Amino acid sequence: MNGAMRMTETNMSVECNAAADPTRWYAVRTRSRHEKLVARQLESQGIQNFLPVITKISNWSDRKKEVELPLFSGYAFVRLDHASGDRVRVLQTQGVVNFVGVQGAGIPIPDQEIENINTLLSSRVSYQERPYLHVGQRVRVTGGALDGVEGILAAENSDHSLVISVGLIQRSLSVRVAGYNVEPI
Repeated sequence: MNGAMRMTETNMSVECNAAADPTRWYAVRTRSRHEKLVARQLESQGIQNFLPVITKISNWSDRKKEVELPLFSGYAFVRLDHASGDRVRVLQTQGVVNFVGVQGAGIPIPDQEIENINTLLSSRVSYQERPYLHVGQRVRVTGGALDGVEGILAAENSDHSLVISVGLIQRSLSVRVAGYNVEPI
């Protein structure tokens, strides 16, 4: 996604000493198109939150307008001590569906991942969204000489490869897919 990017100023302070501070970052799932409302309400409750947004030009029939959209539609991030009462206050916030994790319990996000998002957006470097892929996942190559080829994503010596298998004879071929667009199936 190219274009201007901006992070909401919602009490964002990523630097934190984990040993002295029991608070951690968590992702919360929001109702559709409620991300900004959730961020404003959390801010008014004094709960530290982070809603990364991008600015895009929207073309309407009569005009063009810059609009701010959440970078991750349907999600916002909160920093809190999971054992504190803040967890309940977050869940009671209008527009919050639940914490992202096992049975809505919430799994902490490493500070470095939030810092990486913050750094990327602050730098104004051009970037593109990509599907989240992991080794062992079934994928399809889109474009190029291998367009339409499906297989399992594998990693060999930090190179990503596509393993194409013939199940009946239990034989496989591996092809390096660096430089190809790959999407999950």
